Amino acid sequence: MTDKRVVFDFEIAFTNGGGIQGQDFRLDIDGDDIDDAALVDYIVRDLRLLMVGPARILNKKIIIEPHKRKADDGSSRRVYVELSHVIEDGLVTYPGLPAARVCDYLSRERSREVYAPGTEFQIAKIEMVANTGTYLDCPSHRYEHGDDLSQIRPESFCDLDAIVVRADHATVRAIDASWFLDREIRGRAVLVHTGWDAYWREASYAVEHPFLTQDAAEYLRDCGVKLVGIDSMNIDDTSSDGTRGKERPVHSTLLGADILIVEHLTNLGALPDDGFEFSAMPPKVRGAGTFPVRAMAKLR
Repeated sequence: MTDKRVVFDFEIAFTNGGGIQGQDFRLDIDGDDIDDAALVDYIVRDLRLLMVGPARILNKKIIIEPHKRKADDGSSRRVYVELSHVIEDGLVTYPGLPAARVCDYLSRERSREVYAPGTEFQIAKIEMVANTGTYLDCPSHRYEHGDDLSQIRPESFCDLDAIVVRADHATVRAIDASWFLDREIRGRAVLVHTGWDAYWREASYAVEHPFLTQDAAEYLRDCGVKLVGIDSMNIDDTSSDGTRGKERPVHSTLLGADILIVEHLTNLGALPDDGFEFSAMPPKVRGAGTFPVRAMAKLR
């Protein structure tokens, strides 16, 4: 039996210096073609490369040869760690936006008048803006013609190989690209642990919070990360002095490259630096670019 293979050259730089090149490299593929970003992921996995930074694919072509790749056995016991805040009545996540309202549409008492004796239900009514609790941003949050929540595929936010980068807010506020050097980040969810979630629901949570800089966002984009999360009020600087706080370079850079963002994470201190998978699943809503998620880590 024959199948498709891809033949190509590549250039890969490492985050800790140096690089590697390859000519006439060959890999099995599942379909008729493969994009460059997915191809880089294949190279990194097949060669077991570490500290991979920016990469380029050159002289790519598809050929017919026997299929050699075998399926991975991913079976193992898992432990889950909760990484999302509770959404409850009266919650204000972002100053200036309305509080969440959680109440009964049909109370248990009222349902007793509707159903047979001994049968009762509660139907909740929830009113909230999409930026409530721990939420995910996709491209249409920033760009008019970007993919919305109904267009994002599950593999973009489920079971992502992940890493925690620890940047204590007591040490640093503006988290630049240097924090992501010497890290294995390509093709992974990068979760930034600042400890700022300790101020959740306090007035200070929205003031002088830690954030990523534009050069950090550009570096993460160039290294081909899948998703970036942070346990802070915003992944961008929202300071109110001058034009700062009005621009959103991190949102613009990451969402412009189809890299999803999760803000207001919590409990990242309970995770190891490595060796887990991250999921943050939103509902499939057409016309929305942001929505609360149940974020969690699955330890290996």
